[in-house]
Amino acid sequence: MAVRAYLIEQLGALGPVEEHHFHEGIDAGTNLILRLPGQRPELNPLLVAAHYDGPLHSIDADDNASGLAALIELAVHWKAQPPRRPVWIVAFDQEEWGMLGSTALARELQAGGQTLKLMVSLEMLAYTTETQNYPHPAMKAIYGDRGDFIAVVGNLGAGAMLPGLASRMGKHVVTKVLPVPDAGRAIPDVRLSDHSPFWDAGYDAVMVTDTSFLRNPHYHQMSDTIDTLDLPFLAAVTEGLKEGLGGL
Repeated sequence: MAVRAYLIEQLGALGPVEEHHFHEGIDAGTNLILRLPGQRPELNPLLVAAHYDGPLHSIDADDNASGLAALIELAVHWKAQPPRRPVWIVAFDQEEWGMLGSTALARELQAGGQTLKLMVSLEMLAYTTETQNYPHPAMKAIYGDRGDFIAVVGNLGAGAMLPGLASRMGKHVVTKVLPVPDAGRAIPDVRLSDHSPFWDAGYDAVMVTDTSFLRNPHYHQMSDTIDTLDLPFLAAVTEGLKEGLGGL
């Protein structure tokens, strides 16, 4: 609730913030949505999101205060320098309980026939380390054994956007892409964020991540504190997102 109030204050300084209330089963929650018009409001919007809830018994600096920090910075930047297309800045509730907030919004947008250029989930953006694990060992030969890059994971619909996005982001931070077929069902680890309900609803979507528990040993622990984070890396990722997403 404190984080929600902080986000309403920060995003509310940039424009009207919609409180999108949802009920999934016995649970209720609140997503926050700030719509920025862009230079050409007739274009399909870009939806950029980060979840603002955290797991119990964790400080949550990387998961997902890092994503929220980037989200707020992107909103401030795009308010001052409107991108080509409209941007929806979304803070999702209850990601940790099964992506409930993103499931509710994706379902509602799909039912209303709302089109999107791309949905982007910012999921843990600030941890680097000397070693990197993967869901499949063979991936190390392709992506390397150092945890010093930001990953962009997209479904096949988003695949055509990945090279350009990686190229623009790569001017600021080492960026590696992973296109996955069948909404990532063969690799469950790549579905564990708010992009996956949008994949399931038929939208093009990507997750931008430092690879979470495949890299960060503090995942869902009380040791997930700000002093473990690589803040220059987070700043570089954020600058990369400004350029990368602004070019869509």
